[in-house]
Amino acid sequence: MQGNTYAGYNKFPSSMEQLMPFGAWLVSGVEPIKDFDASGRGPDEFVQARDKETGLPLWTVTVQSGDLENAPAWLHRLKVKVVAERQPELPPVMPGTPFRPVYLEGLVVVPYMDDKACTPAEPGRRHRCRAKVAYSVRASGIRAPKTNERPAPSQENAA
Repeated sequence: MQGNTYAGYNKFPSSMEQLMPFGAWLVSGVEPIKDFDASGRGPDEFVQARDKETGLPLWTVTVQSGDLENAPAWLHRLKVKVVAERQPELPPVMPGTPFRPVYLEGLVVVPYMDDKACTPAEPGRRHRCRAKVAYSVRASGIRAPKTNERPAPSQENAA
C-alpha cells in the first residue's frame, strides 16, 4: 500500500471495514486537543490544536474495537484524532445498553517512531533503545453506524 506524506510521516488512508471490521464502541466523550506550544498555564489560556494540513481544529475520542480477540493490541482501545471545524456530536447510545457504537469516517493511519522509552547509554553500559513503531489514527468525522456497515462475522470466527 502506498502512503502519502503527512507532516514528515507516511499516512495510509483506511476505512472502518479495514481497520475495525467488527465495529467500534465509543468509550469517551469528544474533547478538544490542547496545543501545548500555544497555550498558557491558566484555564483562560487554552488554545486548541489545529491540523497541520487543513488548519481545522483537532478533537479526540477514545474507541474500543469490537473484536478484542483478533485485533492487534494497539487497536483494542485507542484515541482517534478527529479533524473537524465544530465539535463532533456523539452518536446515540444503543437502546437498552450503555454502549455507543461509532463509525469513523475518513480514516487515516499514520505510523511514527515512538522513542519515549529510548534513553542514552549510562557510563559503562550499552545503549538500550526500546523505541517502537506506533500508530496515530485520524478521522474526518464520527457518526452512528448504519445497519449495513456492521459486517457479519467471517466463517473462521463464527465457531
